[in-house]
Amino acid sequence: QVQLVESGGGLVQPGGSLGLSCAASGTIFSIRRMGWYRQAPGEQRELVVVISFGGSTGNYADSVKGRFTISKDNAKNTVYLQMNSLKPEDTAVYYCNAIITTTRWDPPRDYWGRGTQVTVSS
Repeated sequence: QVQLVESGGGLVQPGGSLGLSCAASGTIFSIRRMGWYRQAPGEQRELVVVISFGGSTGNYADSVKGRFTISKDNAKNTVYLQMNSLKPEDTAVYYCNAIITTTRWDPPRDYWGRGTQVTVSS
């Protein structure tokens, strides 16, 4: 019913930049929130940043504040993540997350993308 399609990611040197995007499609009545989580090998999935579709300010993990910036295009049901000053410890699979209501009668649900690899290495 709902698909989250991520793009971007790849390999970058320390100090470099990468951009990710995530587009939600399918049966969507409203989007409450979208954002990004990441999971490094052997680690638990952790929040990177989320943003309310009714707001304009993202809630960032302390580890990425000042380096990562989330933005959104409500009309396109898309969020973007600009990652600057990347560090080796940013290496992880980045997952798009969205809280979406598919009809006016259903409660909001969590949806996840398949993930995209970000590797920061020299």
